[in-house]
Amino acid sequence: MEGKSTAPRGTRTGFTTGACAAAAARAAVQGLLSGQVPDAVESLLPNGDRVRFAVHDGHCDAASAHAMVVKFAGDDPDCTDGAHLTVDLRVLPGQAGVLHWRAGEGVGTVTLPGLGLEVGGPAINPVPRQNIADNLREVALALLAEHGLEVCISVPGGQEMAKKTTNARLGILGGISILGTTGIVRPYSTAAWRASVVQGVQVAATLGHGLVALTTGGRTESFAMATLRAEQPGLPAACFVQMGDFLRYALDEALAQGLPQVVLGVMVGKLTKIAQGETITHANRNVVDTDLVAQIGREIGASEADCQAMAQAETARFGAELMVERGLGPAFHQALAQKAIDTLSDPQRYGRAFQLRVLVCDFAGQLVADVLSPPALPAAERPARPPRAPELDTDEDPVS
Repeated sequence: MEGKSTAPRGTRTGFTTGACAAAAARAAVQGLLSGQVPDAVESLLPNGDRVRFAVHDGHCDAASAHAMVVKFAGDDPDCTDGAHLTVDLRVLPGQAGVLHWRAGEGVGTVTLPGLGLEVGGPAINPVPRQNIADNLREVALALLAEHGLEVCISVPGGQEMAKKTTNARLGILGGISILGTTGIVRPYSTAAWRASVVQGVQVAATLGHGLVALTTGGRTESFAMATLRAEQPGLPAACFVQMGDFLRYALDEALAQGLPQVVLGVMVGKLTKIAQGETITHANRNVVDTDLVAQIGREIGASEADCQAMAQAETARFGAELMVERGLGPAFHQALAQKAIDTLSDPQRYGRAFQLRVLVCDFAGQLVADVLSPPALPAAERPARPPRAPELDTDEDPVS
């Protein structure tokens, strides 16, 4: 079936809200040009792949078009599985190349800073925006050379879906966010995906490079690959494991395999959760401790007013960006990375079972900190088995 994976149940990938919205937008703009919205469309994903999606409820006239794609989340227990990602396009005469974004029913509005999105604007993340724009321009380059388009995304029922996410806590009100950095939803919340993380570490241990690089997703993996391959050209892709939210499973296996070095490629949100002692970093399971962010600020000499603002913020990103504005960005990221190393190196956790290297990138993928722990203890002195961290989980809560 179009837009669905045929892999065995338990391992099936799905598609993000952003990928589905992009497919609906592509179908709608085809309708604007041809006079008929197609029943199916082959859409470009952010990762460069092309996938065929079924299109529903298509209709159009000379100045507007409407299309909907039903989200399939694969085997990720996602609250947006089955959501109707709906796009309404409206021509903006004479506004050449302009894309105006609007949140329709069920799509949230940003009300707080720290998310990398305009306050007051729709909660449509940058990568989905770019993916939608790329699809529109592929189809309608001539139209956009003369006119603009208003892109309104709606998700009927999105307000109810958002109650199962952390959106309200983050200041995203009125619905869900349109998300996705690759377009693909992997079953991060299933036993199958946790097992794949463990297997990835096992494979890395066989390659003879003495390290595994653990990343949280595609963006941090690309960053870690570029950084490490600049030092070790030819370092194989199998040394890199996208652990998602499952740091503990990955570190337990690194210890079991006797790997001498573990590299973490992270951004500030996950880094803060690791520093505060969480090794299951799912968005709904553990909340970022912004008091810790403020504490790091105090340690590097930030003003008390700034530290109070960081403590009261809803995201670690707010604090990081504030410290960058104050000229304290390098010191802040360095201190936070060191705190994460200190936390993981506690004797009740991993001690010196392996050397930890924490590579931190900003939201543009640029290196902002590189911190290294002391080398691993000799094998005979390492713990005999992986420690069991107190936050051992079963399944994560659903999140959009």
